[in-house]
Amino acid sequence: MFPLILLYLVLTIVRPQDYLPGLAGVPLLPAVLGLAFACWLGAGARRLAAPQFLILPAFLLVLMLSQATNGWTGGALDQLAKFGPAVAAFFVLAACCTSARRVVVTMAVFVLCSMVLAVHGVEQARTGMGWTGVPIGDDGRIQYVGIFNDPNDLGLLFAATVPMAVFLGARSHGAARLFWRAGALLLLYGTYLTNSRGAMLAVLVVAGVYVWHRRGALAAGTLGVAGLACMKLLSSRMQELDAGEESASGRVDAWYSGLHMFSSHPLFGVGAGNFTEYNELTAHNSFVLVLAETGFVGFMLWLAFVGYSFWMMLALLRHAPAPGPEQAQESPQAAAWREDRAIALALLLSLCGLFAAAFFLSRSYMIVLYLLTAVVAGHYIGAQQRHPALPSFRLSADWWRWVPATVGGIAGLYVLVAVLLRTE
Repeated sequence: MFPLILLYLVLTIVRPQDYLPGLAGVPLLPAVLGLAFACWLGAGARRLAAPQFLILPAFLLVLMLSQATNGWTGGALDQLAKFGPAVAAFFVLAACCTSARRVVVTMAVFVLCSMVLAVHGVEQARTGMGWTGVPIGDDGRIQYVGIFNDPNDLGLLFAATVPMAVFLGARSHGAARLFWRAGALLLLYGTYLTNSRGAMLAVLVVAGVYVWHRRGALAAGTLGVAGLACMKLLSSRMQELDAGEESASGRVDAWYSGLHMFSSHPLFGVGAGNFTEYNELTAHNSFVLVLAETGFVGFMLWLAFVGYSFWMMLALLRHAPAPGPEQAQESPQAAAWREDRAIALALLLSLCGLFAAAFFLSRSYMIVLYLLTAVVAGHYIGAQQRHPALPSFRLSADWWRWVPATVGGIAGLYVLVAVLLRTE
């Protein structure tokens, strides 16, 4: 099961089926995922000890209902076909990642695949054409095939995997350490070549959160100011970062339209995938997209799904285990705890990079998001087995928290859009 879901991860990111003639038309992704899911179903005891296992199927149901309540009953089956694989992949990968070793292996696969895409981008920038046959964009920005054809999606992937590469370098020695550190630099260079403002800001957010964790808010704020100044020098598009700039203005207008869609369809939204039926541009914001297309119910579920992922990693970082007896050598339990905390920090930073970039993109249903959160959920389940004192998360006890959180999130989006419209 684990090798199969790793193969699915490789095929999802590297996507040889999208450019190798011999694989054209071969349903590799659904076949591999179907085999992996069948193995999961036949695995016997399955530990579904995370709220996300309940929330994600419920969110899929809301996606289907959002189409049916807007007059297209057949759209429910369409959403099942589109989003069902993300649910299946989440279940399988989360079940596989309950040991620290498997989490590290999965992170390594994430990074290696991202490095392949970054090398492709470097070749594009140097020669004008990558080995996939995809040329560099007219605006000089690198791109890949399939779901990474948009430079912004490439930047999102790189921003999410840089912390993993840094973590792998920190825990390695010798040539392996040099390899992973070089990989981190390659991913940063790839982010620069995408010239994606959202991805660059996401990298800055990752660095800021790390510095905040290590040195405090003042040091993080200083880094943020210095980082923005450097990025404006490095990127011509960062110099245009202003609410009145044409691209940014179009995004704000799309957010405004999305809030109007929610106002007119508050319960289940205008229907998954229907945003552009009401607005020329897509939402350019993953949170606004979910709110507009699935309404209050879908937004609450999606916010809870995302929120639990962050909450779990923060719980691991903040938990203080009971002190053990003084020993000259670190005990296996202490070593395991230190490893689990280091992994949690890397995954938290990856979540920060992913969702900081997704805030400027309509990527609410992107498979990479659900693969990363699967690793997060699996890691917490495994860490809780190894360290029983860690808090448990139960939807039956915590569900009420997400109602005010959802109301606050919607109010925050309204305030943000109102402020940005005034500054245009």
